[in-house]
This record gives sequence, structure tokens and C-alpha cells, in this order.
Amino acid sequence: MRTGEPLPAVGEVLASLATGLWHWDTATGLVTVDAEAARLLGLPREQTVLTEAQTRARLHPVDWNEITGVIQLAVAEGTLAEVRIRIMDERGRVVRVVRSRSKPSFDPAKKAYELIGTLQEVTEPTPGTPAGRTAVTGDWRRSREAFLLDAGRALAEARSTEEVLRVAAGLSMPGFSPDGLAVFGVEGDRLTIIGHHGQQPGDEDPFTQMSIHTDYPAAEVVRTGRAVYLSSPERYKERYPLTWPLAAQFGRQSWAFLPLTVAGRTMGAWMAGFAYPVAFTPDERSVLTTVARMLAQALTRAGAAETQRELTDGLQRSMLPTLGPEIPGMTLAARYIPTGGGLQVGGDWYDMIPLPNSRFALVIGDVQGHDVRAAGLMGQLRIALRAYASEGHRPDAVLSRASGFFHGINHAEGVADGDTADLRFATCLYIEVDPVTGVLEAARAGHLDPAIRMADGTVLLRAAAGGLPLGIDPDADYPTTRLALEPGEALMLCTDGLLETGGHDLDTGWRRVRKILEAHEGDLEQLADALVQAVHGPSSHHTTGPLADRREDDIALLLLCRQGAPAPVRQPVRRSMLTVAQAEPERIAVARQQLRELLHDWTCADQVDSAVLLVSETLTNVLVHTDADALLVAEVTGAQGERRLRIEVTDTSDDLPHKRRPGELASSGRGLILIEMLADTWGVAPRGEGKSIWFELYEPSAGSPGAPPDAP
Repeated sequence: MRTGEPLPAVGEVLASLATGLWHWDTATGLVTVDAEAARLLGLPREQTVLTEAQTRARLHPVDWNEITGVIQLAVAEGTLAEVRIRIMDERGRVVRVVRSRSKPSFDPAKKAYELIGTLQEVTEPTPGTPAGRTAVTGDWRRSREAFLLDAGRALAEARSTEEVLRVAAGLSMPGFSPDGLAVFGVEGDRLTIIGHHGQQPGDEDPFTQMSIHTDYPAAEVVRTGRAVYLSSPERYKERYPLTWPLAAQFGRQSWAFLPLTVAGRTMGAWMAGFAYPVAFTPDERSVLTTVARMLAQALTRAGAAETQRELTDGLQRSMLPTLGPEIPGMTLAARYIPTGGGLQVGGDWYDMIPLPNSRFALVIGDVQGHDVRAAGLMGQLRIALRAYASEGHRPDAVLSRASGFFHGINHAEGVADGDTADLRFATCLYIEVDPVTGVLEAARAGHLDPAIRMADGTVLLRAAAGGLPLGIDPDADYPTTRLALEPGEALMLCTDGLLETGGHDLDTGWRRVRKILEAHEGDLEQLADALVQAVHGPSSHHTTGPLADRREDDIALLLLCRQGAPAPVRQPVRRSMLTVAQAEPERIAVARQQLRELLHDWTCADQVDSAVLLVSETLTNVLVHTDADALLVAEVTGAQGERRLRIEVTDTSDDLPHKRRPGELASSGRGLILIEMLADTWGVAPRGEGKSIWFELYEPSAGSPGAPPDAP
């Protein structure tokens, strides 16, 4: 070239030097290469545009991951990004090694990188040589820092010993990667194998239960706390002749044994074996030592977490009972789900207690809190309840005694700890069951009411009389409520975690659970799983409640089903019972609500309003005109569209009601007149002790709304 002549084009110069040009824009995800770069990538020699996926398919996966780290580091430091890349063919074989040099830039607005660089073929260096240490990146120290950051993050995220070992096996160290790993632990004066990689199953047998006094590198590391580096088989054989035959079978060329040390204590050793000679330079030893420290910390964290999980799971399992032998005519199912965060133990519990005369008791409760103290108080309270129940006490007496007991131990622990502000209370629902008759006697201490799923799928909350939570007042009273479980019906008892988990309040949580109860068609075990799945399964993340606090809570769940086919159509298919005491006139409102739930699918809304009005009148008459309590029984029989509602209110007074003609300004005396006007039929029936007032309403047929069918 003569002086003064124009320089040739840059592309021509690079092509003559077998150097290709490429441009990568992560915003568009496209990589543009010229003809020479395309040839180096194993493509036809012509300029082309590739997607990131097409480009990645031509590169070794390890090198692709390294490219990302080097680019980010180069942008942060304002330097060139230099990388050695192995080009792969369709069969996954390395066809050549190229060096890429580029100047990356970052666009904060697009949050994307743009790179313009060169590709040039280089000779593949031999692993373990000084050149080999730069086989992946052109800067050993920069690559080492990126590798250690990635390794530290991955080990920190591992949650179990198995995950830690899997991460350790997948570490690709810059310039030298082991093909075999083993992690040794210590039990007494013996080495154990915690995990290994790169060996066949069973290859670890000669090294398990090896004495730490054995002439073996890992044993020496555990004894002394100092690393051992063996750069050749000759060095290994010379230093450890007795155990060399055990290592010779693996055909490796270099070994590093490093102590796993936490808080100054050597807890084990880590072995990294290499299929090629490694000189173990100061840089290489620095990388291995740092990885060993991170590995020791990760194993310690994972081991502590696994121990805690095992301890808390075992503690909770020991406190929760088995449901015992099968009960003739009854089916039971139970679930306990600990809270998803923090300590996997809490104050929720359930129990099934055998009683005399073939009866049994169901108990469910919740001690305030999700800590070890709540679990300890729960265990003591559960034992006390079993003791009082086994003595033959009635449900009200069992809860009264339990409240006094819980108040005593609660205050005693608070005084002993000097923290009287941390006093706890407990809610509880105790139900005594007669499996022969299906009669349930319930006493409630601040707990949720039970729910009953009827044979036709209708679900009702059964209001049970109750008192204060246990532990607040040692002399509290707990009135009992009598319920009946008909054949084919199921009883559900639960703690508030089943309703409130996922940001729900008690109202929206109950509606969520009620849908599952009404729609489910499987057996009791499947129903229990469906209820838990509705709260903790994938669907629960799409049906969050109205509360911003998506807290999780322990869940205890008990299901009881009375076996047998539903009663014939002419017999009650829906039945509700409720006692209204003289001192509890507010339970009349509960009676109205239960009746509306019982008639939730009644075809005539006016008849539902009439039935609610008449129930209020009959119950009020008992409380006003007698000194007795009132027992309400509501029954629905027949097929839909032809059903009959029968309401019966019974009391122990012998005074029969009389129909009167009240004056215009009279405040009473209209009860029987209303019954006569609104009911299809009614009557008064004397009993052995007392009387009952009853009335019936007939559901209009679908074709004639408001017209009652023929009386049955």
C-alpha cells in the first residue's frame, strides 16, 4: 500500500484476519453476525440475523452463563468484556473455541444491554495448565469473583442438605472444575458420607464409618483442620500409601481435601477430585477455600433447619391423637396443618375421647399463639380435658373444670416467668356423641359453632350455647346444646385458620368453605382433603378475601359422618333442633336464622317469611306465658316442589293456649290468630309433661306458585 492511499474497509481487514463482527441487542433479542462470524458459529458463510435462542444453541451452556456475568461486570467497571466460547455442533460436540471481545453498554430506560464485538478462533488450551485457567473467561480474577458471587447466592438459597449438595455438584469453577465431589461428616470418632457426586452408587462404601485416625486425607483434615492438596497420583501414593488403593480405582489425577469449619469447629471435610492435573496455585486454593467455607455455612443452616422441622413436626404429631378404633355407624376424618411460616407448631388441636356406654367425645380447640409456649399449654390442656371426660363428667362440667385448670397453669407460668402480660386463653368446642341415636350434646368456650351437612347437601351452622374462652374466668359456666345427627349427615368442627387463611374474615371464609361442603360428593377423607386444598391449594391464591393481611394460621379440622342411607321421603330429610331457655330470649333470633337456612331453596319466599314470623310468635309465647324452656323442632319432608314444613315448639307447661279476640290497642293475644291465618294446618298436642304447638306449611308446586298441594 502506497502512502496516501485510502485504508481498506474495516470489514475487509477483519475478514483477512479471520475475525468476525457481531452485534447483540438484548432489547430486541436479536444477534446480527457478518459472514466470518457466521462461519465461526458453524453457519453458512453469509451475514445473518439470529435470535438469542438460535445463538445460544450454538454455544456451550456453561460459557453462555459465563457471558452474562462477564458482561454485567464489564458494564459496572467500564471495561471490555473478553470471553472464550466453545462452539457446539448439532450433536453437542465442541467444534472450535473462539475469543470474543466487546464493549457492552447498558440502557437504563430499556433495561437492556447492547454489545458490538469481534469473534476470532483460538487454540483450545489443556485443562489444568495456566492457559487452561482462562478457558472460559479472559480474566481469571474477574471470572473468579463472578463465580463466587453466583455460588454464594445459590448456596444461600438452598433449604435442605440435599439441595446444598445438588448446588455443590453443579458448581463450574473458573478454569478448573472437579469431576467428583464428596462431603464427609463426623459422628463420634468416625467419618460419614453426607453426600457425593461423580461416583457410582455403592462406591462410597469403603469410606463410610472410617475412623478419623485412619491414614486418609479427609480424616487428617478433620483431625487437624488444615487443607490437603494432592496435585498428582504419585503425590497421593507417597503421602497416603495405605489408602491409595481406595482412591486409585477412580482414575483421577488431582485431589483437594478442605475442612468444613463453622465457628472455629471442624464439622467435616470436602473432597474435590479432578480428572486432569491441577497445580493448585494460590488463586486456585483461594477459590476452593472460599467455596468450602460457604459450603460449611450452607450445610450448617440446612442441618439446623431440618432438625427444627423434625423436632416441631414430631412434637406436634406426639400431641395430636390418632382417631382410635372404628366406631360402628360412624366415620371420622381429621387434619392438622401447621402455619406456613415460622415455627411449625402451634396451639390448635383436636381429640377423640372414648367414654363409657359406647359413647365418645370430640374436642377441637385453639390456644392463643403460634409458639412453643402455645404448644406446651395446648398439650397440658388436652390431657386435662381427657382426664375430666374420662371421669364421666357432662360437657358443661368438663369445660368448667378445664377453664379452672387452664387459668391456674397459665397464671402460674406467667408469674414464674415474670411476664404476667403474656397470659393466654383458649377456645374449645366439646361434643359428646351417642353413635346409636346420633344425639350430640355440645358445650362451647368461645369457639366457632359446628356445621352440619345434611344428606341432600344443605349446610347449616348449628348455634351452640357457649361461655367465655378457657382460662379467662376460672368459675365460668358453659351451657350445653342438644343437636341431632341424622343418617347420611356430616358434622364439621374447625379452628378459625380454615376460614381466615388467605385474607378472609369469618364471613367470607365461611362462604368459601360452605361451597366446598355443598358441592363435594366423595367420602369423608376426600372431603377433608378438599377443604384443606381450598385454603392452601393453588385456587386459594385466586380467591383471596377482602383483608389486606393474607396471614396464615394453624388449621385443625374434624369431620364426623353418621352412616346409613337418608330416611325415606315421607320421613324428615332436613331436621333442625334448638332449645331456647327462659334466660336466653336472644336465641329466638338464632332460631329465625336457622329456619331461613333450612328453607334456603324453598320455592315461595312469602311462606319462608310466614314460617319465620310464626316461629318467633310461638317461641315468644312460651317465654312470656310459662316458666319453662322451649324446644324447637323443624322438619322438611318430601321432594322439592312438593315438600312439607312442620314446626313444633314444645314446653313443660300444662297450660294450653287459647285463642282470644284482642282489642285494637292490645299488645298480645294474636299468636294463634296468626297461626290460623298463615299456616296450612296447625294444632296443640298435650304431652305427658307439658304440650307442643305445631303448624305445617306446604310448598307450592312449580306450576302453581302459591297453591298448596294436597295435604299428605
